[in-house]
Amino acid sequence: MPTLFSFTPEEILETIRMVQVENLDIRTITLGISLRDCATGSLKETCRRVYDKITRRAEKLVTVGEEVATAYGIPIVNKRIAVTPIAQVGEPSGESDLTPLARTLDRAAEAVGVNFIGGFSALVHKGFTKGDRAIFNSLPEALATTERVCASINVATTRAGMNMDAIAELGQLIKETAQLTADRGGIGCAKLVTFCNAPEDNPFMAGAFHGPGEPECVLNVGISGPGVVLAAVRQHPEADLGKLATIIKNTAFKVTRMGELVGREVSARLGVPFGIVDLSLAPTNALGDSVAEILEAIGLERCGAHGTTAALALLNDAVKKGGAMASSYVGGLSGAFIPVSEDNGMIRAVESGALSLAKLEAMTAVCSVGLDMFAIPGDTPADIIAAIIADEAAIGMINNKTTAVRVIPVPGKKPGELVEFGGLLGRAPVMDVNNFSPASMIRRGGRIPAPLQALGN
Repeated sequence: MPTLFSFTPEEILETIRMVQVENLDIRTITLGISLRDCATGSLKETCRRVYDKITRRAEKLVTVGEEVATAYGIPIVNKRIAVTPIAQVGEPSGESDLTPLARTLDRAAEAVGVNFIGGFSALVHKGFTKGDRAIFNSLPEALATTERVCASINVATTRAGMNMDAIAELGQLIKETAQLTADRGGIGCAKLVTFCNAPEDNPFMAGAFHGPGEPECVLNVGISGPGVVLAAVRQHPEADLGKLATIIKNTAFKVTRMGELVGREVSARLGVPFGIVDLSLAPTNALGDSVAEILEAIGLERCGAHGTTAALALLNDAVKKGGAMASSYVGGLSGAFIPVSEDNGMIRAVESGALSLAKLEAMTAVCSVGLDMFAIPGDTPADIIAAIIADEAAIGMINNKTTAVRVIPVPGKKPGELVEFGGLLGRAPVMDVNNFSPASMIRRGGRIPAPLQALGN
């Protein structure tokens, strides 16, 4: 009987080199769990059911992940859980504060040993339900009093337009969250993502949730490999850009094939369906594990120089094309992440003055997600934060792509200062913002209508 995957000895040796020298890893395996059957009229009973179901379904996730990583010699860095948006789970209780559910998620995540659990979420692109309002009421306290819980809010889609009332309120909530975690550099904001066109099967944090179209339980995989792509680009300094795109495609194919192999093995051992492979290049602070350095290896003196957006477009497109050919099911975000704090090349680019917030926004038009893990002064007004979110959501809405904002207004910090988050979240230079006020526009509220391309039927 033919197998789905077969590898030559040369490919095996190449994979070993990728792991040992070029930081190749599976960035995350994320178990999606539906909590729809946990909703009751009592918040206390709902919390009990949520805890029991998560700890039962995810009991073996970490153990199986470690066993497969050992068996295949491929590091699986993170094991995570994504759940049904908690606005939907908590709504039948009628409570206006769902912080107890956030703390329940935190306890369950700790019990099974995962590093993050995503889904303290609400989808408000056309308006609020009572459950959505309860999430907004709870966000600052929930993020400040939990360690592993991640939240996401979808404020816009290409089909529905943009909810400016929700965006205006999020500006205030982000400020409150930063203040409640001021002793840790406003780190609570690092666990909150604001989306346009949020995907239902994203394995990456902080934006993962288990969407309403997903099965009861599913295993999604987020691969990575900036170091592998960087090495491939550096090996071909004379290749023209067309040939370089092919080289990146071929590299992405190899990385993705390995990711699907490992993901299918984990799902088989857990006895849950295999969902998708997210092709995203997700950088870390490890030496050489940088998307910015790939762009510089393509030929830029520093990430942020003129030409950066074009280079990123080439990279993102080649990764998608190569990865799509290597996987049965591609989903999530799939492309190249450009988080400032998690990428040493991005940090250097900001510190040298090569990369501004305006240029970073332009890059998000062609990358995988959006403005990710960037720090701004703690005294930035809430309406400016809301306007940053609105600009990014507009890029996603008009271009029919996922965009997102994960912004950290760092209390007490000014432009040029550095804030240390530690671990996976890294460190971030505080970026300057345009301080001309958008307050009058933000106060108008309402919904920005969907663009003409929403009428595609």
